[in-house]
Amino acid sequence: MILAGLALTGIAALIHVFIFYLESIAWTSDRARATFGTTAEEAETTKSLALNQGFYNLFLAIAVIGGMIAFAVGQPVIGATMVFVGAGSMVAASIVLIISSPDKAGAALKQGVIPALGVIALAIGLAL
Repeated sequence: MILAGLALTGIAALIHVFIFYLESIAWTSDRARATFGTTAEEAETTKSLALNQGFYNLFLAIAVIGGMIAFAVGQPVIGATMVFVGAGSMVAASIVLIISSPDKAGAALKQGVIPALGVIALAIGLAL
């Protein structure tokens, strides 16, 4: 179960790296605007906000990846802590998105379900 939890949270980290790319690097591109449903004018106006949000997503991914590395080098307590903080924050952010913008529930589920499953699997694996 620990391996399943790490795999799921690792996938969630990769998703959040991609979100970082869309928000911080490609925000005004056609792809990012289509993904987030913004016009060229909206994208330009919100560019600095998206840059910050993208880095937030990158830092969550780094926490999870750092935790996975800690597990790999024999530091399971540090690893679990980092994974729970990073993936747990992903889940919390998805809940905030659903509550604050119910019309974005699909996006919230895309960013929150996989890390939630990973956190649950890792917790069960550590408890056994």
